[in-house]
Amino acid sequence: MKRIFSITIVATCLVTTLVIAQTELTRHDLSLLTLDEARAEGAKHSSYRNHKTLPTSSEAPEANLETFHQAIKPILEESCFKCHGPKKQKGDFRLDTLDPNLLRGEDVAWWLEVVDVISNGEMPPEDEEEMPGNDRGKVIDWLSNEIQVASQVRRSEQGHSSFRRMTRYEYNYALQDLLGLPYDFAQDLPPETHSEDGFENSSEMLQMSVMQFETYRELGRKALQKATVRGSQPETLYYGITMDEAAGQMRIRYNEDVETARKRSGGDPDALERLLQNVDQRHAFNPTNTHFLNLDTGKGIKATWRYSRATQAFKPARSRPEVPAPLPDVLIIPIGKEQTIDLGDFLPDNGILRIRARASHASNEAGRFPSLRLLFGNQPSNNSETTVRVDLPDVAIRASHDEPQWYQWEVPLSEYPRNLYRGVTKLGVTPNPGEYIVFQNVTQSVDKQAQADVQIDYLEITTPYYEQWPPESHSRIFGNADKRSDELAYAQDVLADFMPRAWRRSVTDTEIGQKVSLFSKVRPLCDDFQDAMIEVLATVLASPKFLYLVQEDPDTQGVDDLNDYELATRLSMFLWSSTPDDALLEQAAKGKLSNPRVLTRQTERMLADPKSERFARHFVRQWLGMQLLDYLKVEEESYPDFDSELKEAMQQEPIAFFQEVLEDNRSALDFLHADYALVNERLARHYGLSKVYGNHFQKVSLSAADRRGGLMTQAGLLAMNSDGKDSHPLKRGIWLLESLLNDPPPPPPPAVPEIDLTDPEIARLTLKERIENHRNDPACFSCHAKIDPWGIAFENFDATGAWRTEIHNTPIDASSLLFNKQELNGIDGLKRFLLTNRQDQFCNAMVHKLTTYALGRPLTFSDRASIDEITVQLRNKEDRLRDLILLIVTSDLFLTK
Repeated sequence: MKRIFSITIVATCLVTTLVIAQTELTRHDLSLLTLDEARAEGAKHSSYRNHKTLPTSSEAPEANLETFHQAIKPILEESCFKCHGPKKQKGDFRLDTLDPNLLRGEDVAWWLEVVDVISNGEMPPEDEEEMPGNDRGKVIDWLSNEIQVASQVRRSEQGHSSFRRMTRYEYNYALQDLLGLPYDFAQDLPPETHSEDGFENSSEMLQMSVMQFETYRELGRKALQKATVRGSQPETLYYGITMDEAAGQMRIRYNEDVETARKRSGGDPDALERLLQNVDQRHAFNPTNTHFLNLDTGKGIKATWRYSRATQAFKPARSRPEVPAPLPDVLIIPIGKEQTIDLGDFLPDNGILRIRARASHASNEAGRFPSLRLLFGNQPSNNSETTVRVDLPDVAIRASHDEPQWYQWEVPLSEYPRNLYRGVTKLGVTPNPGEYIVFQNVTQSVDKQAQADVQIDYLEITTPYYEQWPPESHSRIFGNADKRSDELAYAQDVLADFMPRAWRRSVTDTEIGQKVSLFSKVRPLCDDFQDAMIEVLATVLASPKFLYLVQEDPDTQGVDDLNDYELATRLSMFLWSSTPDDALLEQAAKGKLSNPRVLTRQTERMLADPKSERFARHFVRQWLGMQLLDYLKVEEESYPDFDSELKEAMQQEPIAFFQEVLEDNRSALDFLHADYALVNERLARHYGLSKVYGNHFQKVSLSAADRRGGLMTQAGLLAMNSDGKDSHPLKRGIWLLESLLNDPPPPPPPAVPEIDLTDPEIARLTLKERIENHRNDPACFSCHAKIDPWGIAFENFDATGAWRTEIHNTPIDASSLLFNKQELNGIDGLKRFLLTNRQDQFCNAMVHKLTTYALGRPLTFSDRASIDEITVQLRNKEDRLRDLILLIVTSDLFLTK
């Protein structure tokens, strides 16, 4: 109990200020404000920026019941009891029987509902007399103080547990980082389910059965086998391919076709001339198609590929060919075209296929860079082609023709479908055992005159590629071979090095001894030392000490601090979705990580690391519920221009936008509206933005006429909340309330009537009129009155998130009225309202969502005071996102179990 009395209670009085501010601002004509002015206006009225702090108490807090009975209850009796009292209970809610003791009573959840509906202007309803402003302020001031105190007390007494196993994606990253390999180690694990608040990493969902432990043991064994090698280094093969050599294959085919023409002509000169003209036409290059070109002479030949007879298969050498200086013969791949490079039947079963291309671009417009994509595949016969995209980002070819540069890809061969006839049939017969890579110029453009060609003059391909032997992944495990003659001593060294990294903490001699004993038992059953060690190390990776995060102490009651190792794990799982690196574990071993300055420096270091992209990807996808976008099906007849490239861009945009805000430490309010966007060329075309080139995402400035900026106008988030054919105001309204405002509407009551589209009267109505008609049903009103106005504001966006002004020649009406009669005039009005009146609510929701993800557990009432305290600090730091990460990491919530 001592911990309670040392806590400073922040009483923000947030709702009182919010109500007063909201009353003033809703009377103001928001349409007269620019979005920047609305943002500034909302910040001035922030209750979190005008909080007050109660002094630290040396005694246990008590419920302020005297004030309730003397000042608050009479106000409630006057304004609320006639609808929610002994005689009438609208909505099955009775206020007069609620226990006002929020510290010890059982009605806290109901009091939270009371404060929310009063603060948002939803109560009293419009047909009842409004509660006087001073009375409303008194009620909410008392409630906000009691809620803060009760939350702190309950957290101090109860504590929480974030004890959980790793998610599927965390397990994969942890093995990748532990072993130093890029493989997908979790592909055999089932997908995770989402908690009620949308997060996959929630402790309430991540338990494990005995059968799952066996699965993890087998996965660990396979991972260790991929990480280790045996014997001497495999022979390396090298391809050194000039484009003159590649074009030579085309010339051979040309000569073959000429010879065939001579034979077919039967000696007739006129027939031979016609046949030769046909040959020339087939082989003549078209600048809009892939071709080989000599830049000095201007002569070229069409580039094609076919698998039959393997006539275009290149053969590798056993020594690395000398790399020539830049050559005049180049392969040119125009926009939307591709070229296959046939590598024959020479690739090994495992290892890295490293591809280096010396390339440049030929663009006719400044700022336009082509994007090159790599595919890997095989084609044994006419109907058995398998070509898959290599799981690497598209590469922007920025080098000019005068200064070509090297671009590199590394393909783990064991991770991709292989030709089943490799080594079985002879190269050149059918089924063909060969394999190939494909270069695709995936630059997007609708301008037929646009040019963004990729030029390649030399390819260097190495397989299997190793930077060292044994590879680093092997050395990480079996690095110290000095004691190889003494297997027990060698096993102990391997375990003493591996176990602390795997278990993310120091290990005891007893723990190491137990694994050495296991090694002694399994060694006689294995062929050699390495086999036995892999079996033992697989048990290390199948242990709860690897699979579970933040160990639970059954003797602990209430709040307990994380030790430095547990803190390292929580921090790395938050920002990297993975295990701590050596630098983090080193600070933990010294007991310095919990020092605020050290913790801040480590957090900043981790955010600057490329691995923080995992945080952006997984947090944003879970926060915004983007799994809906993965399964989006758009009606092709209604949206013929919708394609896979657009959908992929939609999936990337929210993540790229979040990363931009994070890297620049911009305000989290940019998620509501920003004067910039992160788009690629395909997405920019969908938005009607010009001068955006390439498949890579780039920051572009927006004007008011662009009707974009922030999350709410991003096409993917709008599309996933449609039905694939038209917009869906209900889905969009619920998404906004749940994801951005953390104010989910209540579930619909049972037996809610459906909208009967077969009724000709209803079918004749606009979508907005149908919703209003549905809302008039008494069973539907309470929910829809809270949801529909938000969703209707998005009506200018169709099912793919494209802007529209009319439907079937009928102008769109995207105006609506909130419960408090505040008008939302389309997306512009929605943004103005949120920026002016709901900044505090959004910032608090942002803190809530990020903290939930960071802790890996649902937040409860007892966390509320801490969330409010972090929100106060955030708002007084200009709402900057990177600052918010640091505030969470150094908070009491993050530092305790």
